Amino acid sequence: MTTPYVIGLGNAVMDVIAPASDASLVRLGIEKGIMQLIERDRSEFLMAAQSAEPEAGKARLVPGGSVANTLAGLGMLGLRTAFVGKVAADPLGISYAEQTEAQGTVFVNPPVAGDVQPTSRSIIFVTPDGERSMNTYLGISAELGTEDVNPATFSGCDWLFLEGYLFDKPEGKAAFLKAADACHAAGGQAGIALSDPFCVDRHRADFRKLVAGPMDYVIGNVHEWQSLYQVEDLEQALALACADCSTVICTRSGDDAILIRNGERVTAPVRRVVPVDATGAGDQFAAGLIYGLAIGADLAAAGRMGCIAAAEVISHVGARPESDLRVAFRREGLI
Repeated sequence: MTTPYVIGLGNAVMDVIAPASDASLVRLGIEKGIMQLIERDRSEFLMAAQSAEPEAGKARLVPGGSVANTLAGLGMLGLRTAFVGKVAADPLGISYAEQTEAQGTVFVNPPVAGDVQPTSRSIIFVTPDGERSMNTYLGISAELGTEDVNPATFSGCDWLFLEGYLFDKPEGKAAFLKAADACHAAGGQAGIALSDPFCVDRHRADFRKLVAGPMDYVIGNVHEWQSLYQVEDLEQALALACADCSTVICTRSGDDAILIRNGERVTAPVRRVVPVDATGAGDQFAAGLIYGLAIGADLAAAGRMGCIAAAEVISHVGARPESDLRVAFRREGLI
């Protein structure tokens, strides 16, 4: 059996992680413990402010973005991965591309030179109590379009994974459809993470067309499925989803995940752990799940792999695994 090949489309966001005091947050006008979207001027101000902090030398640059995190997890599990994202040819973008490649994922598109938006970044101030205050500037990654999707990239593609956040612009929607077509032409399966109920609210009709059309599998949480079908009852939402798509996955924030494929329904048990950092839980659930599906595991086993991967990533700071998940999978007899 050849090693499965997974391609992802998503936001290429560099995480700039820096220690900071509570007093610094107050001085910079940052609301502690939340994620907020910011404009270019604000991002440049915060980057300069961060570099002027007494502990500036301790800042870390870590490639991030939801689908990029999933691909990193899949790569650590031994699959071949490629990421279709967009960065500028500035220091953050060049570092993003180089680090992604160094970690084993092909960064398909070269950084864009010229007069373009800067590379997307999330400036994360971490206070001594471990709280992360995230300030995200979407920059050039939100401009991903059909010109960034080369069908030749998809030769041999087994699985495609799309990031719902990128669905906010017409260019992103068109890029998704082009990628799904290329994946299917290569004999692969295409899927999406709904990403955010507010994103679903903004583009409900188009999401419905996508789920009922080219998507072979869809991952969402309770709130995203309820938003997609505008119903309060989860079972009603899942029934409507299954009428649209052959494989429907629902995570439930600490409760067992529900997985339905072609009429087969299973649950994957979640073992509750106290999170150190909840960032990346959904991204690594997707990594474990796709890994299981890609190697031909049954639906219950694939779901359990997703839950194990999510539990691992919330046990430490950072959105990517720090241990070999295959050891945990073997321990439970999953591989």
